[in-house]
Amino acid sequence: MSEIAPCVTCETEDEYKATVERLQPFAKRVHIDLMDGQFTPNFSVGVGKMWWPQEWVVDIHAMVTTPSQYVDALIQMRPSMVIFHAEASEDITPTLQKLRASGIKAGVALLKSTVPESVQTYIENVDHVLIFSGELGHYGGTASLMQLEKVRLIRNIRPSIEIGWDGGANVENIFSLSQGGVDVINCGGAVNKADDPAAAYKALSDELGKHSVI
Repeated sequence: MSEIAPCVTCETEDEYKATVERLQPFAKRVHIDLMDGQFTPNFSVGVGKMWWPQEWVVDIHAMVTTPSQYVDALIQMRPSMVIFHAEASEDITPTLQKLRASGIKAGVALLKSTVPESVQTYIENVDHVLIFSGELGHYGGTASLMQLEKVRLIRNIRPSIEIGWDGGANVENIFSLSQGGVDVINCGGAVNKADDPAAAYKALSDELGKHSVI
C-alpha cells in the first residue's frame, strides 16, 4: 500500500513550528519543502532553521536553482532523503552522488513538462523519482492524473524505483494515485488546510486501506 507523507511548506519560523506541532501526533513520514525564492516564487524557512521530531522519516524537497550550494548543509541535517529538481540550473549528478556517499537517499523531481527519458541518467542514479503536479511553493494545485503516465515511463528505466507524487492529492483521488503506481503520496493542503489535520490524515489512510482489501 502507498505511504502518505504530509507536507511542510512554510515561509516563517512560527508557521513551521506550528505545522510540525500539528503533524507530530500522527505523522510518520514527512515531506519538507525548501524554497530559494528563485526556483520558486517565494522563500521557505532556511536549512539552518529546520528541525523535526526524531521519530520522523524526513524527505526534504529542495526546490532550489543551484543544489550544489545546499547539499553540504542538508547532509549535516541528516534527513532520510533529499530530492532535487532535474530542472535545476546545473548538472545535479555530483550532488546526487555526494548525498548517496554520505548515506542519505537521493531523489530527483520532475516538473509537469519534463519527460522521464530526457533525464534518464538522473533516474538511473537515484533512489526516488518525484512526479510534481502542484504549484511551486504553495499548498494545493490540481492533481493532473495524466501525469501518471510518467509512472510507466519511469519504470521502463528503473522498474523497482520508489515513485512519489506531489500536488493536489486528496481523499477523492488518492486511491487513483495509488492504483496508478505511486509509492509515496505527499499531501499538503488536504492535511494542513483541514480543520482537523489528524482526522484528514486518517481519512486519507482509510481511503487507501479500504480499497486495498477489496
